[in-house]
Amino acid sequence: MRRINEILAVVILSLMAVLVAAVGMRLYDTYVINKKMELEIRQQEEVRSRNREAHDRVQEMRREIEELSGDRDRLGQFLEEIRMDLGEAIPVTSMMGVDTGGMSGNRERSEEPGMSAFEDAASISGNRISMSDNTMSVSDNADSVSDNQMISDHTRSETVSDNEIISAHASSISGNGTISGNAASISGNSAVSENTTISGNGTLSGNMLDLLPKLEMISPAVTLAQRRQIRSSLEETLLVNWEDQACLEERCVDFSGKKIACLGDSITAAANLEGEAGYLSYSYPSVLKELLGAEEVYNLGIGGSSIGRYWSDAFVERYKQIPEDTNIIIVMGGTNDGFCLSEKEFGNFTERRPWTFCGDLDELMRGLKENYPDADIFFVTPLPNILQDYLMRERTYLLPQKNVADVILTLSAAYDFRVIDLYNSNILDSHDADVVADYMPDGVHANKAGYRILAEHIAAELVRYYEQAVCS
Repeated sequence: MRRINEILAVVILSLMAVLVAAVGMRLYDTYVINKKMELEIRQQEEVRSRNREAHDRVQEMRREIEELSGDRDRLGQFLEEIRMDLGEAIPVTSMMGVDTGGMSGNRERSEEPGMSAFEDAASISGNRISMSDNTMSVSDNADSVSDNQMISDHTRSETVSDNEIISAHASSISGNGTISGNAASISGNSAVSENTTISGNGTLSGNMLDLLPKLEMISPAVTLAQRRQIRSSLEETLLVNWEDQACLEERCVDFSGKKIACLGDSITAAANLEGEAGYLSYSYPSVLKELLGAEEVYNLGIGGSSIGRYWSDAFVERYKQIPEDTNIIIVMGGTNDGFCLSEKEFGNFTERRPWTFCGDLDELMRGLKENYPDADIFFVTPLPNILQDYLMRERTYLLPQKNVADVILTLSAAYDFRVIDLYNSNILDSHDADVVADYMPDGVHANKAGYRILAEHIAAELVRYYEQAVCS
């Protein structure tokens, strides 16, 4: 009996030891987890604090640029200094000194022979965009060059075919005046020079509507850097806006029964115009409703918000505010993300961890896909802005804005979402002093005319998508 009691005592002691060890291990694990959580929270707070400082600095930078926006020469020098400090050779062909006021909005296309659409819309003079008189022709006797070539600043050009870019003072292009493939533009100083006619099958004089498809667009695959080699952002903006207005006037798609939700930041909210009565009527969602005649357009823009979790109002934490009966969802963000992203906050495609841009964007896209299965979803890459480069000059840990645009493009393709790629479009790019002076007075937000151009482009892209869907 005594032996049995001794065995039982040993067993009880052993069980107690095991229990104590288990409790100890549990407490230790809890301690480690708590310490890890405390460290993560502390790191997140440090990041938030750093991001708030960056955001405050951006506000100061906005005011600096706005003060310069009335003097194009000083503004141009200032923007050039920023680009040079970052070692960037960004060719921004300027239209400084040209009064471009009134270029946007409801312009009428000219039916007068020999008058350029740009002259009609903006009265641009000099050797920039006028396209009349027969002093330069496209002949049959030019040399031939093929397969995706870029020609610039040559006095003698050659035939260009298959997705090619033609620019700057080309004297002759063979093929009876026809530009084949997806050729982007013919330009002198980033536009077709004054007193210029392309003869043969297509002429630049007369009704511009017949001309524009030939000058139309650079291939969507062309990057921002390549587009900048073709023409300035102001010239690109005016050309694209002309195309957009023509597209909207001729559209056959009916949006009257559609409800559209626009998720975004201060650019969506037009927050920079808050001091004006009825400022929301100038925001791109309001203009979008007017242009498309949609049943409803919800403006879910909040100033200072971002796609990722860098502070409050992140897209990933509020996308469920989108009404369930929404037919079209437009997500435009990434500008504020760019002011925050180091490599750590950027993350990577493999892990896609929360609290990183890659992870939060993936969570946002997945959530939209699951919660709004019947809606057509469009992501819009951010407009390139000089404030990003200005801030990068002071905060070397920041990544280029291109990284943000590339991730949006890549993940959108993975989720089969449509993309309106503003970043690579070369429109409303505030690296161009003329764009800042006319449309983006603080280097990142548009004025009334700029918001209308933005709305017209997004509206036209929607029209093109749905017209293509109907035809295909």
